[in-house]
Amino acid sequence: MRKVITEKDVREMREEGRDLRALPGDAIFTPSARDFLRGLDALPAGGGSSGNGTSSAAANARDGGIERIFNSPEAQRIKEEICDIGRRLWTREYVDGNGGNISYRIGDNLALCTPTLVSKGFMKPEDICLVDLDGNQKAGQKKRTSEILMHLQIMKAQPKAKAVVHCHPPHATGFAVAGVKPPTCMIPEIEVFIGEVPIAPYMTPGTPDLGRHIAGLTEHHNTILMANHGVVAWSGTVEDAYFKMEIVEAYCKTVLVAAQLGQPLKTFNTKHLQDLLAIKKTLDIPDRRHGLKECELCDNNEWRPGVACRVPAPEAGSGANSRSGNFETDGADPGAEEIVRAVTDAVMRRLKP
Repeated sequence: MRKVITEKDVREMREEGRDLRALPGDAIFTPSARDFLRGLDALPAGGGSSGNGTSSAAANARDGGIERIFNSPEAQRIKEEICDIGRRLWTREYVDGNGGNISYRIGDNLALCTPTLVSKGFMKPEDICLVDLDGNQKAGQKKRTSEILMHLQIMKAQPKAKAVVHCHPPHATGFAVAGVKPPTCMIPEIEVFIGEVPIAPYMTPGTPDLGRHIAGLTEHHNTILMANHGVVAWSGTVEDAYFKMEIVEAYCKTVLVAAQLGQPLKTFNTKHLQDLLAIKKTLDIPDRRHGLKECELCDNNEWRPGVACRVPAPEAGSGANSRSGNFETDGADPGAEEIVRAVTDAVMRRLKP
């Protein structure tokens, strides 16, 4: 029986000063362990593969390794993290009922995911499911989420996507329902960690077509609005994918508040955006605007601010703060003022003995 080696095992060996070249080449390495070893240029020959060209996940299946991975310390840690993120989503009212779903790629061909018909606020580690990258459930007491196919297609299309979070934060979802793409060049945090947020057209949840369309946007975008549905974000960790939900929701809420203040929304200039994109590039976060010219940045032509709540200023000599009975009108339309006066007079006559 081959040994399963996790990233924690490798880090402990390194801290203890042990020679990483002594790791057995025929061992089963978890994806995070392989990534860590590759970064040190210390991945043993074979790299945890079965040695005959097949993936380690396929070899694991023959050895009963799926259950070992599903019950490994690394998987247990991720299950607990998924449950914690689920509680955060529910507490912040980003999900309701049994909505939303979370996944994490834990093997070459395996992913942990949330179950269907379970509130994200009350999940337990034993509720988490294990599927292969075709969506076939391999382990878990409950049935996997019906929307896992979208998550898996994102993982297949975007190698950096190890974690996917989908939920329905109300302000960001409001933009998705209205078909309004959030404007850019307003707040630094969203530009660095997310950037432009596209809107994918509505398709029936859980269908392959929806997954393929969302996956096609992941080359340049890590957070995507789903028309008439919600938001999906990917990252290298579950927590960071969740962070993107907080960022996009706070941003959409801020923009909606600002749009009601009766003033044009202020944007920073393209030079400032280029500075932020330079920071973003060092973080290896995708953005289609990397390398664009200044004139191609900060394009908000599609932004529609909706209704602005603005009290019209009184015209000169119009008698601002004019009073009629107990009602006050500031620069109101003369016709409206006459109606207010007539109603007030009628009320006052009815009140007289």
